[in-house]
Amino acid sequence: MQEQRQVVTVDKRAAKPLNFVFVLLDKFSLLSFASALDSLRIANRMADQQIYTWSLAGEGGEVVTCSAGTTFELDRDLDELQRDEVILVCGGVDVQAATTKKVLNWLRREARKGLKIGGLCTAAYTLAKAGLLDGKRATIHWENADSFAEEFENVELTKSVFLIDGNRMTTAGGTSSIDLMLKLIADDYGEELANAVADQMIYSSIRTDQDTQRLSTPTRIGVRHPKLSQVILMMEKNIEEPISPSILAKDVGMSTRQLERLFRRYLSRSPKRYYMELRLHKARNLLMQTDMSVINVALACGFASPSHFSKCYRAHYNTTPYRERGTQSGRLSV
Repeated sequence: MQEQRQVVTVDKRAAKPLNFVFVLLDKFSLLSFASALDSLRIANRMADQQIYTWSLAGEGGEVVTCSAGTTFELDRDLDELQRDEVILVCGGVDVQAATTKKVLNWLRREARKGLKIGGLCTAAYTLAKAGLLDGKRATIHWENADSFAEEFENVELTKSVFLIDGNRMTTAGGTSSIDLMLKLIADDYGEELANAVADQMIYSSIRTDQDTQRLSTPTRIGVRHPKLSQVILMMEKNIEEPISPSILAKDVGMSTRQLERLFRRYLSRSPKRYYMELRLHKARNLLMQTDMSVINVALACGFASPSHFSKCYRAHYNTTPYRERGTQSGRLSV
């Protein structure tokens, strides 16, 4: 059956194709890559001309395997680019291992030319490791936010779906690549073309950099009590230096006993227990995704001593932090 489409008229004076170089890291996320690439393909189709081109690059210039196990042939090695090309680094599982010295040195060299460089999914880690996000705002998949924030203090990490800060771009992973590409297409050729691309992708809710990756914790777990929601958000923001339940209660204008009753009613646990679970969850993320010592993980999560941390960790996860670290299969993975 013949495909029907409405052609969107674009400025012919800007018709020189803009080339995107997709740098595919080992075990990259197929969804993030495909979402970005197909946005460009559909933009060409809707404009009825080639306004974008692309090539696949990677270390060695031969083949690379995505996290789903599919192998892709590369078009080029990490060779020198033109100043008007755009780099999109595609990350995925165990991006730390895929972020090699060759990749870092190549990115730094190309960045010195002033190229626009983006990191899809966990590739924000690669950009940050190369020093390309220092002093900039960025985002990464929510699952990797704790470890990223600990390692890259000079990067202002947000919870946005995607972010563009100057000539640096980052996405949170998954379909957030579509949102970034629609923004770039709209900037290049107007909202009409970007909307036409979204329609072709059956993408009805276009997000902006003001949208966050996840619902807030209170919303996600179904808590509708405003004061309880306030307390949960305060807990999340104060992991390293926990606040006592009495102070939390006072800050929202209630008694400690009232706060206890709210937590029992909505969450079936005490405020102290809930706070401990938040801290242990962050600790597990750091153990699985970073090289931080167990002592530093303990301190980052508000535990005064490694022994107390280990005791609490074992009680909750039925294993010790040291054994957890030893069984990890891959860090910074989505």
